[in-house]
Amino acid sequence: MNSRRDVLGLMAATSAAFLVGRLHARPIVAAWADPRDDAAAEALGFRLGTQAWTFRDRTLFEALDYAKKLGLRYVEMFPGQSLSAEERGAKVGPELSKEQVARLKEKLKATGISARAFGVWNFSKDEAAGRRIFEFAKEMGIETVTCEPAMEAWDLVEKMAEEYKITAACHNHPKPTTYWDPAVVMNAIGKRGSRVGACADIGHWTRSGVDAPEGLKKYEGKLASLHFKDIKEGIDQPWGTGLTGIVAVLRELRRQKFKGLLSMEYEHGSGAELEANTAKCVTFFDAACRELLASEKKAAPADAPTKAGA
Repeated sequence: MNSRRDVLGLMAATSAAFLVGRLHARPIVAAWADPRDDAAAEALGFRLGTQAWTFRDRTLFEALDYAKKLGLRYVEMFPGQSLSAEERGAKVGPELSKEQVARLKEKLKATGISARAFGVWNFSKDEAAGRRIFEFAKEMGIETVTCEPAMEAWDLVEKMAEEYKITAACHNHPKPTTYWDPAVVMNAIGKRGSRVGACADIGHWTRSGVDAPEGLKKYEGKLASLHFKDIKEGIDQPWGTGLTGIVAVLRELRRQKFKGLLSMEYEHGSGAELEANTAKCVTFFDAACRELLASEKKAAPADAPTKAGA
């Protein structure tokens, strides 16, 4: 496995500043900042984390260590990842022992990262199996279980989501999988309760020919979380260099007043290449959020002048 390196050494390999996108007429010029400045993102309500699948080339503990270097505060864990270098046979999920769960909680605390989601899980009508997932999520303090249930399992999933007070968010993989089309997702969840929502994988939408901002509009009122990617020719790109339209996506999220988890999910590469590209993504995201927040403040109407003598 590639050794982890400090962020300054990592970004020296990618050098200085790079042009990563535009907001209105001005380019966003992103240079890696240490420590990360996420004030604008947090002010907008955008909680940038990572899907642990991004770092599938390493254990969860190692993924958390690198997420900390990136300045990320949140993680979406995925089932089946090896827990740590010392316990590679221990797989993240409901099969972890109480002692392993305790060590995972300690690791999260030590890195300052909060586990906010878990998935993707394919629920069936097997209630006992489903409950094991929700029990694990409850034990870990997780807010959202990202899932692609069998169509006939939705009533059961909704019942458990309400019982455990954990959101079940329907995820989309690319065409021709069941939920690639936002219309199919909304047909399945649109009339269900507030504990059932959608996890929009905007990169998979690009792979399926779905315009990401338009897809998000269809999810309005049910959007629970996102898997955040930028895709060109089917391959992940550093954000702002693909065809998904990251800035337009952020604008749409603001229009919907979305506040929640955006899980970075980079599915191409490993080791140093992956580390460099995910660093570029975080840098772009923070710069875009600063530009978006600044543009909103500039556009805000000034207070009406007070009448003389009032």
